[in-house]
Amino acid sequence: MALDASRPNIESTGHPQGLAGRITILTVVIVPFIATLYAIWLLWKVAVDWPDLVIFAVMYLIAGLGITIGYHRMLTHNGFQTYPWLRGAFLAAAGMAVESGPITWASTHLKHHALSDKEGDPHSPLEGLFHSHVGWIIDGWRTEPEKHGPWLLKDEQVGFFERTFVFWVALGLAIPFVVGGLWSMASGATFLSGALTGLLWGGLVRIFFTHHVTWSVNSICHTFGSRPFATKDLSRNNVIVGVLAMGEGWHNNHHAFPNSAEHGLEWWQFDLSAYVIRALEMVGLVWDVKRVTPEQLQRRLEN
Repeated sequence: MALDASRPNIESTGHPQGLAGRITILTVVIVPFIATLYAIWLLWKVAVDWPDLVIFAVMYLIAGLGITIGYHRMLTHNGFQTYPWLRGAFLAAAGMAVESGPITWASTHLKHHALSDKEGDPHSPLEGLFHSHVGWIIDGWRTEPEKHGPWLLKDEQVGFFERTFVFWVALGLAIPFVVGGLWSMASGATFLSGALTGLLWGGLVRIFFTHHVTWSVNSICHTFGSRPFATKDLSRNNVIVGVLAMGEGWHNNHHAFPNSAEHGLEWWQFDLSAYVIRALEMVGLVWDVKRVTPEQLQRRLEN
């Protein structure tokens, strides 16, 4: 397989930030994750119990699939079509992830694809691995929907969810608060005790996990992993992020076929988002699903 000469020769020169930078960003991503698991173990049956983890898992799936299916594959890349009510449900779920409104998110991602790992890319590791993970948000970035996704500005439904972003954030915190409280009351405890732990795990800890997993697609998946396709960027497939990010970690696949609704192209590449889309397609709730054909896959591998 011939590599494109116009992209950075990362195989021969190594990553621009060097080994120290790669270790730093890996530490920033992995250590808090391990520490959180350790905290759960220490606090088990004291400050955290099964209801908290169930609420966390359900809210993580709702918000995460909102981002991966709603903001990314549906809105940004038009990977499939669906009914307005289901489209709105995905956009609402994505808002609960607290990663900005749909216009801001989609236009930023389109800018990333247009300038991937070149000057102007909002979150390329070429500007530093910490920058690609979270620094680009701290430093501030300029979204340009007029240039990257002008159709978003004409979409009334998308505009509504952009304007009401704060509401969906609040709803994403209110749901685990109420569910945790009711679950606590059902077990004979007070509403407030369960509501507060529900808010902690299903709200704040869930947001922490969702953010770092999403940001890892920008940092880890442009630094660590395999490159089956010779794309003009640093994108890589990473199995850990692939699982945690519900299929988004097959990032080199995505950059090779950006409009495909399925990122896992091999049977072993776990892609929960693609499985959900397939299930919805089977019952007639989504259609016109874009997929990579065997011929397209073979041509891309040969180039």
